[in-house]
Amino acid sequence: MNSPVSKPHSDLLRSLSEFSKEHRAARWSGTFASFLEGIFPADPSGLTRSSHQYLWDMMRSEERLFHDELYGIDGTLSRIKDYFKAAAAGSEVGRRLLLLLGPPSGGKSSLVILLKRGLEEYSHSDAGALYAIHGCPVHESPLHLVPHTLRAQFRNTYGVEITGELCPHCVSRLAQEHAGDFMQMPVQRIFVSEAGRIGVGTYAPHDPSTADIADLVGSVDLSKVSQYGDEGDPRAWSWSGAVYAASRGMLEMIEILKVKREFLYLLLTLTQEKNVKVSRFPLIHLDETIVAHTNLAEFRKFLQEPENEALLDRMVIIQVPYTLSYKEEARIYEKLTSSTQAFREVHLDPHALHVAAVFSVLSRLQEGDERETDAAKKVRLYAGDDVEGVAHSEAEKMHAKSPEEGLSGVSPRFVINALSNAIIQSQAKSLTSMGVLIALKDAIECDVRIDGKKKRKWVDFLVAVRKEFYNRWVKEDVHKALFVSFEQEAQQLLDKYLDEVEAQLDNRQIKDPITGEERRPDERFLRSVEEKIRISESGKGSFRQEVVRKAMGAYKRGEKFTLDSHAPLHDAVEQYLFEQRRDVLRLVSSSARPDDDTRQKISAVEKRMVEEYGYDSHSAREALNYVTTLLAQE
Repeated sequence: MNSPVSKPHSDLLRSLSEFSKEHRAARWSGTFASFLEGIFPADPSGLTRSSHQYLWDMMRSEERLFHDELYGIDGTLSRIKDYFKAAAAGSEVGRRLLLLLGPPSGGKSSLVILLKRGLEEYSHSDAGALYAIHGCPVHESPLHLVPHTLRAQFRNTYGVEITGELCPHCVSRLAQEHAGDFMQMPVQRIFVSEAGRIGVGTYAPHDPSTADIADLVGSVDLSKVSQYGDEGDPRAWSWSGAVYAASRGMLEMIEILKVKREFLYLLLTLTQEKNVKVSRFPLIHLDETIVAHTNLAEFRKFLQEPENEALLDRMVIIQVPYTLSYKEEARIYEKLTSSTQAFREVHLDPHALHVAAVFSVLSRLQEGDERETDAAKKVRLYAGDDVEGVAHSEAEKMHAKSPEEGLSGVSPRFVINALSNAIIQSQAKSLTSMGVLIALKDAIECDVRIDGKKKRKWVDFLVAVRKEFYNRWVKEDVHKALFVSFEQEAQQLLDKYLDEVEAQLDNRQIKDPITGEERRPDERFLRSVEEKIRISESGKGSFRQEVVRKAMGAYKRGEKFTLDSHAPLHDAVEQYLFEQRRDVLRLVSSSARPDDDTRQKISAVEKRMVEEYGYDSHSAREALNYVTTLLAQE
C-alpha cells in the first residue's frame, strides 16, 4: 500500500503542473497576415518596444526582482533603474553601453543573472509577449517585414513607429520561399531563454590574445558553402555569435575591458547605431541592451591608456561596491550558507555571522587617521544603529567624503571560505562567534596573497570587532536571560525606585520597612539606576517626572506599573540588577560548587538563551563563560 503523499509534496507537484500548463498555453504561430489581424491590434505599443523598454517594463512588473537576492546595494540598484528608465524614454542614455564596475564577489554577476532570469519569466507573461519571424537567426520583429513605403501609413493607423531592417537571412528566405509575399512569412511567439540562445547572449573572453571576433558576429560556415555555392549566401553564414543570441533582449559581456579594442568598437557601434557590419552583408539591424561588467584593476589599467577616452564617453558606468552595512552583509552570508549542506548540519550562534560581517565592513572603510572606536561608530552608523551624539543623516555625509569605501576589502567569498574551514574542524557541530573570529584570523595568516602590513591591520580589526561589538552583544543577551530569572527582584527594584522618586519629588521622608525609622530618599540609589542609561544630573528631574506621570496614568487605568510600562527604565533596572548579580555569573566558571538555587538560576539562563535568543546548549554555555571572564576583568 502506498504511503500518503505529504501536503508540501503535493503542493509542489501542483505548482510544477500549473507552471508547465501556463507556459504551454502561451504558444502561438501563424502567418504575418494572421499576426497583423489577430495579435498586433491588441497591443501595438507593447509589440514595438525596444530592448531597453522591454527590460524596463520587466523590472517594473517584477518589483522584487532584486529584493530577495541582493543586499546592501540599494543605491546601485536605484542607479540601474534610473538608467533603464531614461533609456526606455528614448534619451541618449539608451545609446550608451552600461558598464558595472566593482570588486570581485561584489554582486555584479548576480545582478546580471537576475536580469536574465527576469527576462525569461517576463517573456512568458501576457504583458511580456514577444513575436518573431519563425526561423530567423536573430529572432527579429515581424514588423520588419513592412515595406518602408507603407510604414508612414502603419504609423498613422496604429500610432507606433517601426524601426529596423530585415536581416539578410530573412531577405533571402522571403525571396526564395515566398516569392516576396511578406504576408505569408511565418511568425511565432518566442520566449527568452539563455539556454536556447533567444534574447540572451553571454560572452566571456578566455584568452584575449587569441579571441576571435567571430565569437560575437559569426563567420562563414564552410560545411554549407558547397551546399549553397556562395560564401555570400546568408544560409552559408554561421549565426552563432553572441550578438545574434542577444537580439531583442540583453547581451552580457564579462570582463569586457580584457577584450581587444576592435571588440569594443563593434559593441559601442551596436549600442549607438543598433547594427553590426560583417563582410559580405549589408548592415544587420540588432536591437539589444548591452550590460558589461569588469573589476577595478582592469578599469584602472584601461584608464591609463589615452586612446580609450573616447570609448569611456560612450559608456554609462555604475559602481557595484561591497555593502557597508554589516546587517546586510550578514544576510549575504546567511543566503550563501543556507544552500550548503555542511552549514545546515552545524549550529551558528546568533552573532556568528554578524561578527564576520563587521570585520568585513571595517576592512572596506577608507583608511584614515581615525581610531578604532571612531571606525566602529562609522560601522554602526552605516548599519542604521543609534550612535550617541551622532545623527543618522551623518552616514551619507561620511560616505560622500569617502567615495572609495566599499570598492576594496574582504569579499563575502573570503569569509565563507573561512567559515567552511571552521565548520570542517568543529567537533561540537556548533560554531560560536569567538570560533568565527579565530577562523578569520587563521584565514588571514594563511593567505599568501595578503602582505604583512595588511595582515596585521586585519587582525587588529578582529580585535576591534570583539571589543566594540561582540562583547556588548553577548553581555546584552546574558543580561536579558539573567534578568528574566530574577523577575521578582526586578519588580521589587522598580517599586523601590518609584517609591524613592515619589518621595524625592514630594520632598517627604520615607519610612524604612525594617527599622521603622524615617529617612531622606536614597539619591545614591536613584542615580546608580539612572546612570545605567546615561541620564545626566541635569536631566534627572524631567526623567523622574516622566516616570511618575506614566505610573499615575497606569494607576488611573487600573493597571499595575511594570517594567514593560517604561522601556528606558526597564533597561536601567536590568543593567543595575545585572551588576548586583555578578556573583551568580561568576559561579558559572568557579571551581566552587554552586548551591541548588544558584544552579537552577544558571540553568534557567542557559535555557532561555537557547529557547529565545538563538543559541544551542554549547554556545550558550560558552557565552556565559565568556561573559563571566569579562566581568572578572572589569
